[in-house]
Parts: sequence; structure tokens; C-alpha cells
Amino acid sequence: MISASTKRVTTLAGIVATCLCGLYCAGTPTEPSGSSNPPSLPPNSPPTLPPPPGSEVFVGAGDIAVCGSAGTEATARLLDGIGGTVFAAGDIAYLEGTAQQFRDCYDPTWGRQKFRTRPAPGNHEYLSPGAAPYFAYFGALAGPPGLGYYSFPLGAWHAISLNSNVSVTQGSAQGQWLRADLSSSPTKCTIAYWHHPLFTSGPNGDNTEMRDFWRMLYAAGVDIILNGHDHLYERFAPQDPDGIPDPAHGIRQFTVGTGGAPLYDLVRIAPNSEVRLKSFGVLKLTLSAETYQWEFIGVSGAGDSGSGSCH
Repeated sequence: MISASTKRVTTLAGIVATCLCGLYCAGTPTEPSGSSNPPSLPPNSPPTLPPPPGSEVFVGAGDIAVCGSAGTEATARLLDGIGGTVFAAGDIAYLEGTAQQFRDCYDPTWGRQKFRTRPAPGNHEYLSPGAAPYFAYFGALAGPPGLGYYSFPLGAWHAISLNSNVSVTQGSAQGQWLRADLSSSPTKCTIAYWHHPLFTSGPNGDNTEMRDFWRMLYAAGVDIILNGHDHLYERFAPQDPDGIPDPAHGIRQFTVGTGGAPLYDLVRIAPNSEVRLKSFGVLKLTLSAETYQWEFIGVSGAGDSGSGSCH
């Protein structure tokens, strides 16, 4: 029996055949050709103030590099002025994640921060067989070659980068690795990130195959999940894997598909969704020993900010 995750990967070649305008596929929202209001590019600015002692900055987005995108360059300039570790939550180099697209579209923009970036692969990376150019470009920064999942210390926090393009059942190789990783981590605060969100108000819809991993992360007391895939910003209230509000033990999910690819419109308002923005930008998390602060820094327009505590 073929899992839902496997079906997604094996049908990606068919998606390419439907793509229009060299960027996006039929049936998904696109930026109108010749748009008269491209995002303004923020000026280069000095680095932001260092985080409080004992804290760590984690900043980034997904759905990033399109050659010639003013949004991609604008978010890259935001990163230039923010310290810390960068996350890239999949669909990093459009359209097929080829070596040329990493070289020509990603490397001159977000690639300026490659040395401090910890990526997760998206479905567009897997339009190149085995996401080979992705693994070649990032090398050890992307974890063990060919796997697409790994973990690392992030100040007082434990960070887990997962691969939502391969099997994500609890019994899969990745699921067994995740269980062992969670059980061996001594930290109180944990953040996990991957490309496809379980919950979304965007046009791609909920990725229910990710519920198995959510159940494992919830049982282990994980605090934050970061995703991309839908090209918008969305923040959810803490909830359990079935979408039931849980202020005491729930996971707060952020969708940050705002790195530079053309933005999407909302198709609904999902339960527990607290904030939704259609804006290029990056999410900056300041992670302390038992608390965290978030700030969505948009290229223009409204932002979002707040704080929470670890379980």
C-alpha cells in the first residue's frame, strides 16, 4: 500500500507538466503578470540588537527563491540585518530545485546567509530526483545526505528539522528516528519545522498525513512548529493534533511561506487561526531558557508579535 506522502512525491513529475508561466501550477493562486505594485526593497540596515543573554534568535521563512522576484531580494535584505540562525522551511529554489536555480536564484539572495542556515526540503526540491541539488548545495547544513531530517541544539532549545516529502508515519524510518530523538533530548523547550503544514487557511488545504508526527511531538511536549507551503503568514493558537484548543499543553504552529514566491489568498479561516497576513517577510523567534517571543517582520504592511512559555 502506498502512503499519502509517497503518492505526493511520485506524482510531482505530473505537476510539472501543468505549470504555467514558468512559475506556478494551474489551479493555484499566482501573482498577476505585470503587477504594478511590487514590494519595495528595505534599505540595508545595521544588525538588530543582540538577543537577551542566554537566548537565541531563529529567523526565516519558506517558499523563497524565484529568480527576479523583488520579494525574494526584500526578505534577503531583512535577514542581512538580523543575527542568529536562519531556517528555510522548504521550496527554497524554484521551480524544480535544480543546481542552476540554487546557483542563480537562491545563492545571490538568501544564500548570503548560507553559512548560518539550517534548511528543510520542500516538494519543489523533490522535482529534482531525490532532491539531489538541495543536498549538494547545503551539504552538512542539511543533515545526513539524502535523509532530509536531523536535529541540533539551538541555545537552550532543541531544534528538529523534518522531511514531509517522504514517509511520515510513526513506523517509518523517519518516525522511528523522531521518537528516539525526542526521548533522548534533555531540554525543556523544543521547536520542530518542515514544509507541509497540518493546519492551514490557505489554498493547499490541511496536510492530514502530518498528524502522526504531530501526535509524537505533542506527546513529547514540543512547543512550536514552523511550516511553509502555503504562501502566506498564519499563526495558530496552541492546539492538539486534532485541532482542539489546548492552552496548557498545545503546540503553536506558524506558517511562514513568505520568503519571496508569489503570495496566496486565503480560502477560509481555519479553526484556532489567530492571525493571517498576505505579505512577504520573515519570522523572528527569540528563544530563551523557558520562554519565547515571536515577531513577523513584513517587507511592508502589518506585522505580528507576541510571546509564550515552554511546557
